[in-house]
Amino acid sequence: MKQIAIDGPAGAGKSTIAKRVAEKLQFVYIDTGAMYRTLALACIINHVDIADEIRVSETAEAADLDIRYIDGVQHMFLGDEEVSGRIRTEEVSKAASDTSKYQRVRTRLVALQQELAEKYNVVMDGRDIGTVVLPGADLKIFMTASADVRAERRFKEYTGKGILCSLEEIKKDIASRDYNDSHRANSPLKKAEDAFELDTSFMDIEEVTDRILELYGKC
Repeated sequence: MKQIAIDGPAGAGKSTIAKRVAEKLQFVYIDTGAMYRTLALACIINHVDIADEIRVSETAEAADLDIRYIDGVQHMFLGDEEVSGRIRTEEVSKAASDTSKYQRVRTRLVALQQELAEKYNVVMDGRDIGTVVLPGADLKIFMTASADVRAERRFKEYTGKGILCSLEEIKKDIASRDYNDSHRANSPLKKAEDAFELDTSFMDIEEVTDRILELYGKC
């Protein structure tokens, strides 16, 4: 199976680009962030203290998480309930950043991600795809952008969906997530040695997509 790994900090545009690349190549797009968000939502629903690693880990391992691909689009389920929309809030985003540092949470989801990559040609995005999940990926991309640009992108994304939010709060959240992701003990965010770094601060979606397709064509 063919694999493209796209890593980078929050708000870098990984998901948007990964979806387009997958569509162009007719690969399956795997949104790993949605998986962590879904387990974080399970903790919120069950009133689990996010700081309690043991209870979070137990909740994550017991959660009835399911991923279904409908018309090529990834949908997240908890039990019989589709939660693809519920996981796209700042509360869940913050909780996912905090709970994803726990080893037992990561162990469950990494195993699931690797299982999917064995079944399909995939484009997978996240924080540790090239370093931990798919270390043998055919192409590894480390996508970044300035913190201000990333905050503005996230602000436009949320307001476009009718979600009330504050640009300043998003900037604070991104700074916090950057620190948490790069300093966590388990699978910290970092560029794989053999990854291509793309600063997308001044690139549009088509330019980034074309650049990744060009790099893949050379693999």
